[in-house]
Amino acid sequence: MSAVTATVDRDAPRVPVHGLTVLYDAECSLCSFLRDWLGRQPQLVPLDLVPAGSEEARRRFPDLDHSATLDEVTVVGDAGQVYRDTAAWIVVLWALREQRPLAHRLSTPAGARLARGAVLAAARWRGAQWGGKAYRREDGWSYDPGLGWFYDPPGCDGGACATR
Repeated sequence: MSAVTATVDRDAPRVPVHGLTVLYDAECSLCSFLRDWLGRQPQLVPLDLVPAGSEEARRRFPDLDHSATLDEVTVVGDAGQVYRDTAAWIVVLWALREQRPLAHRLSTPAGARLARGAVLAAARWRGAQWGGKAYRREDGWSYDPGLGWFYDPPGCDGGACATR
């Protein structure tokens, strides 16, 4: 088998996913680093990188639980498929030319345990960035360790929003 033949993904024409939107936390340095890394990778399936909880994400996916997208990586396929947590990481790797073989290995039972461990380690690191304290983002999303994520649109002080 020639080197050119070995690198061609012969399954690509049969794959029903033609594009993926990756929702990432733009306030998280690890998430932003991974966004930049993903943008530099050769892609078999195009990745659209959109900040989680943003107006753009809310416009594109009005039925999605946007507070959950800030808790865990979420990927949406072009046909409406929603991948969360470990499955989201695996499908993103699957979209990358050089990482597709790894994605196939991580989709096995043994590989899934390894992938889950990596996702939990990233989540723990990300959580340590906040020091266990509540904080508020400029886009209206807030995080409280006891309550999780919630959305209070800008200009809605104390839950009272101006009507149009």
